Amino acid sequence: MKPSLADLHDRALKATRNIVHEIANEEYDWPTPCGDWTVRELLNHVVSGNLWASELMAGKTIEEVGGRFDGDLLGFDPLAVYEESAKVADHAFQQSGAMERMAAVSYGPVSGEVYCGHRFVDVLIHGWDLAKATGQNTIIDPSLVDAAIAVMEPQLEMLRASGAFATDVEVADDADPQTQLLAWSGRKP
Repeated sequence: MKPSLADLHDRALKATRNIVHEIANEEYDWPTPCGDWTVRELLNHVVSGNLWASELMAGKTIEEVGGRFDGDLLGFDPLAVYEESAKVADHAFQQSGAMERMAAVSYGPVSGEVYCGHRFVDVLIHGWDLAKATGQNTIIDPSLVDAAIAVMEPQLEMLRASGAFATDVEVADDADPQTQLLAWSGRKP
């Protein structure tokens, strides 16, 4: 049976959690492949996204949430904060009817299914960024890579136009799926 998008999102959260678990304190100031962000800033972005997912899937608007998730959310225990944020994000997408519910995200109202797909890809790719930045294993579970490609491919032009990713990275036509996925999201594997 094909896993649900909510289950794929949960698997990406867990894979990223395993990476976060291995980040040493001194590595939080290290640069990442994701723009000018340090490991700490990137992890903070993922945590913030998880918390936003919970609020937006609960029907709140961006205006209602306001600046509550601005600034450093990680405190003194980034792993515990990540785990709690992952729990609430997973819960938001696992609820009955969540995929059909509309969420008022920054790029317009979208179905929970579309939003979950975007969160799944975001968590998965940023997990790779964190692994790459901290010298961990950067091989992504091939089934998650295939699922992320299935989410991204039909929306690729829209995602490129949105500015959500850095510029495209050129790869060989016969590049493996993970390399292609990373290139679509502006990463140089």
